[in-house]
This record gives sequence, structure tokens and C-alpha cells, in this order.
Amino acid sequence: MKIVVTGGAGFIGSHLIDRLLFDGHTIINIDNFDSFYNEQIKRNNIEKHFDYNSYSFFEFDIRNRTEIDEAIPSDTDVIVHLAAKAGVRPSIIDPITYQDVNINGTQNLLELTKSKGIKKFIFASSSSVYGKNPSVPWGESNRNLLPISPYAGTKLSGELLGHVYSHLYGIQFLALRFFTVYGPRQRPDLAIHKFFNLIHEGKEITIYGDGTTRRDYTYIDDIIDGIVSAISYQGSDYEIINLGNNKTVELLELIKEIESVLGSEVIKKFGPEQLGDVKQTWADITTARKLLSYDPSFSLRKGLENFYNWYVNIKEF
Repeated sequence: MKIVVTGGAGFIGSHLIDRLLFDGHTIINIDNFDSFYNEQIKRNNIEKHFDYNSYSFFEFDIRNRTEIDEAIPSDTDVIVHLAAKAGVRPSIIDPITYQDVNINGTQNLLELTKSKGIKKFIFASSSSVYGKNPSVPWGESNRNLLPISPYAGTKLSGELLGHVYSHLYGIQFLALRFFTVYGPRQRPDLAIHKFFNLIHEGKEITIYGDGTTRRDYTYIDDIIDGIVSAISYQGSDYEIINLGNNKTVELLELIKEIESVLGSEVIKKFGPEQLGDVKQTWADITTARKLLSYDPSFSLRKGLENFYNWYVNIKEF
């Protein structure tokens, strides 16, 4: 297959391209090396991809319609749209840019999908769209969506745009709601990577709130299995699908597991709750099991051990 991946130099995108190239697909990667974190990390993520003749890379912004039109051929089989301005807290500081990139950029790609007759579009959504919904575990049929950050709002908007284009133009649109993905190459600003850094360096960590917030931590290999299955999915034209681990872990429990893996105790301090943070995420993955044969297999302990192995042996930044 010929597959376009946007945001393919990032954490999830680079792992996905690893798998797709290994499986023999032709890949077009579009990434603008957004300055949200160190550009060199992302360049390192994709360095080995250039060894494949079936790989091509374009460096530009998805808001640039002319450039994406030139980069994406009409015989593309599927677009996997992972590119976005990331992060809940930064979106509160700069909501206009988040809306511009995440909504207008997605609209650009959907327009191109329509105009070039591309039949399939996979969209990286987020568990953050559920927001303050107290009915856990969260299932896709639950319509009580209460996002509490601009980032979450842009992801929900992307899902709705996808429904419009699927309904009007017959594009198969799958929105995959990712739940707290972690593993090797995880962004350095995210909790697990940040905690490993601070504990490894003997520094204190700040826990925002009382440490009882809970997250459905999902290992990167399980997420990639879900995306690859979505690429092959031939069912209905529009679906929203949770990709999580179907387990929820308290923050203080996570820290204990990290301490165990590192063999070091953490120095903790507590700070105020952060705007945009939700109390709990927890995925109902019944739909993913049914439609994608999705079956997450990595325990938190195994995933953290894999991350630590990468951290001490491979990590360069």
C-alpha cells in the first residue's frame, strides 16, 4: 500500500513508520519539526527510515495546501493523520494556534483527500475529548463529551469534520482515540519520561494535586497494532474507536512502579491542580476488540522496563 503519515517524525508516527516499512509498504512522511520540543529528537527518530527506497520525507506545515497537494499523490491508499499541536496545558496558553493547526490543518487534508479521490483517512484523536465525563470506563457510544481544554476541543472538532466528509464524499474515516501512550521515544514533556529524567538525576518531582488522578497507560506497541489494524479495516465508513489498555492506574502507583524499575526513591513535592487536567481516563476497548481484533498485551511494569532499557542504552537527549 501507499500510505501517507503526517507527523511521522514524532513519537507515535515514527514507531508506526518503523512497522509499515518493515511490512513492505510505501511511505510518505510529512512533518514540520514543530518547536514544541527538541527538533533533533525527531530527526533521530526517522534517521533509519531513509535506508528504505520505499520512504520519502517532506518537511512542511499541514496548513500549507499547495505543498501538501504536491506531496500527496492521487494513488495514495490511506492517509494516517497524526500531525497536531500537542499538549493540554500549552493549548490553554495558545488556543488560537492550536485551533489553526489542528482544525484548519485537518480540514486541508480532508479537502485534499476529497479532491484526489483518496478513499481512507485515519485520524489521531484523544481520550481528552471525554473530559469530565464521570461514567467510566469511557465507551465511544457515550455522547456526554465534556472536553476541558482547547486541545481536546480541536480533537473533537476533527472527529466531527471527518463525519462530514465521510457522509458527503464517501471517505472512510476512522478516529482513533489514544489513551496516554508511553514507551521508547515518548515526548520528554510527558509524565513517564519526565519522571524517569528527574528521578534518575536525583531531583524532586512535582505532583499536581494529591496524586490520586488516574490514567489508562497504553504501551506504544499496542497502539501501533491498533493503527495497523485500522489501516486494514474494511467495515463501515465512519467509526470512532478507543485505543487504550482498559486499565486505570493512580499517579502515586505509577511513581512506585517507576521507583521499582529505577531502584531509586523519588523526592516528591505537591503543587496545585493544573487547568485542563482530568481526574481519570479509562478506556472501554470493546469496539476495538470487535472491529480491529485489538488485544493490548503489555503490562505497565513490562512497558516501563522497556522504556528504561531505551532510556539508559539509546536515548540521546
